[in-house]
Amino acid sequence: MARRCELTGKATQSGHLVSHSNRKTKTVFRPNLVNVTLQSDALGRSVRLRISANALRSVEHRGGLDAFLLKAAADDLSVGALGLKRDLEKKLAAN
Repeated sequence: MARRCELTGKATQSGHLVSHSNRKTKTVFRPNLVNVTLQSDALGRSVRLRISANALRSVEHRGGLDAFLLKAAADDLSVGALGLKRDLEKKLAAN
């Protein structure tokens, strides 16, 4: 399983820890991923996703999973989330 957020595309980054004496030690910065079940109101079902804690805050700020997916760029979404976005757009176009 890749260490990548399914909604925002946030992934592992590498860098240095720099001490007071300016000595650099390589390190890996990983996103804070959590397994969540989010409810899609338009589709009427729940969806299990592995997203970052920051993305979870963004989903709640935008008013839910449906609003987040409609506004999200397709480049950042995972394959599963992209399929969910397509289903959501089809459902809203039918109404």
